[in-house]
Amino acid sequence: MACRGRRPEHGGPPELFYDQNEARKYMRNSRMIDVQTKMTGRALELLDLPDEKPCFLLDIGCGTGLSGDYLSDEGHYWVGIDISLAMLDAALDRKAQGDLLLGDMGQGIPFKPGSFDGCISISAVQWLCNANKKSDIPAKRLYCFFSSLYSVLVRGARAVLQLYPENSEQLELITTQAIRAGFTGGVVVDYPNSAKAKKFYLCLFSGPSTFLPKGLNEIKEEEEAKESTFTNKSQAVPSIISQPCLRHRVPYRIARSGVVRKMKTREWVLEKKERRRRQGKEVRPDTQYTGRKRKPYF
Repeated sequence: MACRGRRPEHGGPPELFYDQNEARKYMRNSRMIDVQTKMTGRALELLDLPDEKPCFLLDIGCGTGLSGDYLSDEGHYWVGIDISLAMLDAALDRKAQGDLLLGDMGQGIPFKPGSFDGCISISAVQWLCNANKKSDIPAKRLYCFFSSLYSVLVRGARAVLQLYPENSEQLELITTQAIRAGFTGGVVVDYPNSAKAKKFYLCLFSGPSTFLPKGLNEIKEEEEAKESTFTNKSQAVPSIISQPCLRHRVPYRIARSGVVRKMKTREWVLEKKERRRRQGKEVRPDTQYTGRKRKPYF
């Protein structure tokens, strides 16, 4: 499911959007190659693999194999999975060193439990939030993906998924399903104050988590990391807005107090229905009675 620096709103399911013309761009455009390489390097850094030890890694949304080339240069072995046949054909033409598999990550990762020492993904996971057909339910596809990913990783291994969430609701949907699947970890935000350089990395731990890596900051490197964390013991899901260190966060019940006051208003109901429509769920049509307050008795 390749998506290199692109967001789903550019239209169409990924297997159709990433055709031969798109594949050529990732083989010839020097800027796209440079951006892809830098994001892969950052993802590999966040994986925190043992030094001078080759690992067996999974590249989800491998595309034309640009990320795999970086992994090979660093001495690792890898397997790539992608939904676009055109992108995989381009990877074969480039003689990518890893093994390639055509598949839809929304239907699960088809490998034996404990097969991989780590996983990376560059700009692919957000595609699972799209409902390209009636049978596509984003929440179910995300859970299927994360639960199978949890299974194929060695216990204690990490997965670093770079993604482009459209909004906070989409990021909440993704992280909620990761929690359900058993992962711990959080969202690391690089360059949070930059409109163009800002990058989101979902760092997932398949075992006990020790610490969450710091996000890069282009202004002051010594500043405290701006990040959002979650655990499988908490139902609070991180916001897309980067937060300071956890010990300075406002208590959840206080942060939600303003939201509770807005609940059950017409605007709140309409916003919630629209959010469920974007998730591909069935929602009743809006009418003049939507969100209307009713008396407790006739």
